[in-house]
Amino acid sequence: MIEITFPDGNKRQYESGATPKQIAESISPRFAADVLAAKVNGAEWDISRPIAEDAKIELFKWDDPEGKHAFWHSSAHLLAEALQELYPGVKFGIGPAIENGFYYDIDPGEHKITSEDFPKIEKKMMELVGKKEEIRRADISKSDALKMFGDRGENYKCELISELEDGHITTYTQGAFTDLCRGPHLPSTAPIKAIKVLSLAGAYWRGDEKRQQLVRVYGISFPKKKMLDEYLVLLEEAKKRDHRKLGKEMELFAFSHTVGQGLPLWLPKGAALRDRLEQFLRKIQKQYGYMQVITPHIGNKALYVTSGHWAKYGKDSFQPIHTPEEGEEYMLKPMNCPHHCEIYKTYPRSYRDLPMRLAEFGTVYRYEQSGELHGLTRVRGFTQDDAHIFCAPNQIKDEFLKVMDIILYIFNALKFEDFEAQISLRDPKNKEKYIGSDENWHLAENAIIEACAEKGLKARQVEGEAAFYGPKLDFMVKDAIGRRWQLGTIQVDYNLPERFGLEYTGSDNQKHRPVMIHRAPFGSMERFVAVLLEHTAGKLPLLLIPEQAVVLPISEKFNDYAYETVKELDKLGVRAMVDDRNEKIGKKIRDNELKKIPYLLIVGDKEAQNGEVSVRKQGEGDKGTMKIANFADEINAEVASMIG
Repeated sequence: MIEITFPDGNKRQYESGATPKQIAESISPRFAADVLAAKVNGAEWDISRPIAEDAKIELFKWDDPEGKHAFWHSSAHLLAEALQELYPGVKFGIGPAIENGFYYDIDPGEHKITSEDFPKIEKKMMELVGKKEEIRRADISKSDALKMFGDRGENYKCELISELEDGHITTYTQGAFTDLCRGPHLPSTAPIKAIKVLSLAGAYWRGDEKRQQLVRVYGISFPKKKMLDEYLVLLEEAKKRDHRKLGKEMELFAFSHTVGQGLPLWLPKGAALRDRLEQFLRKIQKQYGYMQVITPHIGNKALYVTSGHWAKYGKDSFQPIHTPEEGEEYMLKPMNCPHHCEIYKTYPRSYRDLPMRLAEFGTVYRYEQSGELHGLTRVRGFTQDDAHIFCAPNQIKDEFLKVMDIILYIFNALKFEDFEAQISLRDPKNKEKYIGSDENWHLAENAIIEACAEKGLKARQVEGEAAFYGPKLDFMVKDAIGRRWQLGTIQVDYNLPERFGLEYTGSDNQKHRPVMIHRAPFGSMERFVAVLLEHTAGKLPLLLIPEQAVVLPISEKFNDYAYETVKELDKLGVRAMVDDRNEKIGKKIRDNELKKIPYLLIVGDKEAQNGEVSVRKQGEGDKGTMKIANFADEINAEVASMIG
């Protein structure tokens, strides 16, 4: 017999070799029907795989990320099985589950696959699903694996196998398709009821631009047809909200191949938006005792050798800049933290100086492969709303509470109402992977957990997800159409203070090592703007939008009054512009609604005589006529309500 411990602490006895599926059935047959994946002693586990020893078990359904992962991982294998049948000789790279769906990288050889083939691929996948094929896991020796995949000409799989440790290699088989895989998977293909092949993309093998370019086939699947239909509607809505499309329409940013890929150009309206975001955060930070600093865009290579970033990222980053001085090398700044460590070191520090909070809107540069670039969400040059807090170990909790206050204030002001938090802890079974003493880790992890509890913030605790240098708290936001984005992170760091030899004199007159906390409520200005645009569909909060109103004269003879109105509004703190094009008023209204300007102010003879504007609000239509000052009061009151 084996003893199984459930998440609530309850224990039950089972025969040795019981599977998670059988364990679920012992709880409730209905519950068992929904279980897709499991964890056994923290390890991912097929629900059809036997358990031979006492274990802690977690069972996951579709609504759990782990359940979706197993479902989509199995669907990726189903896609590969279909491609194998449709395109004989195709070679396979990797096929993982991703946040929404799955993909498989393939070398099609002599075959050409286009979007016109999608219905054919979907039909074949559903045909295979109809067979309800069992998905079988098998352990295999390294030599047998190399022979099996070598005989099939699967050179990509053989390369992966050559790097694996013998005794830890597994395959999964369904029908006539066998794949190298760690799992987990569904017991069979039967639960897959709806499939859509979504798109194709190019992907270099193992992300190396010097290697073979493969075809990446994206897809998604669901346990119900209705779920797929709803997802496809969501996709259409996402296309309308695409920040790249909105950024162009709203004249916020642009990209130029001449300037370089992944290097955004902020246009006047976009720069104004960024500036307002910065001012918004600066104002909050000032209230919490942050000091603004500025550091160079480059740094001596030795700085990043000291920090450890060169060893970890050097070969994949922008290459060093060589100066006329022989042997002298500089690097584009990949992060701000080493510079802030050096600022800390400029003077001797005492416990009375702590906590020291240094903030910077610092632009950093990281090389991303061209295929990974995506609008503002994945770029090569971006500005972090970075801050580093240097504090004593017993100050960690208070500092976390203060940073959480800032992040929650921002979320509230900008209407990110649906969010969750994740506490990333170290793996207690592999402590050697992490720097810092047990005492410090215990202190930091407890501080984060207690801070979340005090704020009433529900937070998932995930072991093994901490950075090697310390635990962290990440905020995941759901946007208006249900997509999850990571916005805001707080990380404890024991590594950089050690590497840079940071010290402070304690109340005991002894030298001590400070703890460093990394913090970025927005993450980066670029990515945050992208998320904000997609969340609001371009209807930005009145607080941030570059132009709160546009004045539309009904004919050229009222242009002068329109410009006088803008001047008056500017004095009253309202941002406005004039559309003085010689166009009919209907066209002006339509064009400016497309630009997502919240208020359209129409002026003609009556308005000019009375010092008024006729107000239209985006999405609501006519709001009547009012004095310019009264309109300004309404706008300013609306902005004030957003920021408390």
